[in-house]
Amino acid sequence: MTQSKIKFSSFEEYLSYDDGTDQLYELLNGELVELPPESGRNFEIATFLLLQLVPFIDYRRIRGHGLELQVRGEPQNRFPDLTVLREEHIEQLKRRNTIRLSMAPPMLVVEIVSPEETNRSRDYINKRKQYENRGIPEYWIVDPQSQVVMVLQLEAGAYQEIGAFQDDRAIRSLAFPSLHLTPAQLFQER
Repeated sequence: MTQSKIKFSSFEEYLSYDDGTDQLYELLNGELVELPPESGRNFEIATFLLLQLVPFIDYRRIRGHGLELQVRGEPQNRFPDLTVLREEHIEQLKRRNTIRLSMAPPMLVVEIVSPEETNRSRDYINKRKQYENRGIPEYWIVDPQSQVVMVLQLEAGAYQEIGAFQDDRAIRSLAFPSLHLTPAQLFQER
């Protein structure tokens, strides 16, 4: 990741920035930090999961890696691997694919852990705290290295672990109670 030399005094100022590319940036201490491209494996897992959720919800309410989520703390924004929106988000996101702090939180956020310890720490600790603080009801940490899907539910302002699912143990989701998906299916090489 590289940082730019541009300095923003507010998130609103950042939102008006356009460098004419599709490059994604996190805003860290007022500066842009370029995000690397998503790994092919993580993209495959996110796409497979999206396809599993489509029968249960309007496809317009499921967004992939390009959705920007404003959060409290540093960085001030995140780009989850998969996000399940609320109905009102569909209209709100037509102009810009950013869920602002002034908007209701999404229903579910999924992060797929990339290799390397810094990525693990970011998904298991940093993002968990920011998503919890943002009031996101359900957070999944999908870990291809350990072949585990951790499902967290927000209760009284704090995430509680619903389960760490692996192998053929069906993933339990409060957002999608009819979903019948196992980590073995999710992590299967295709």
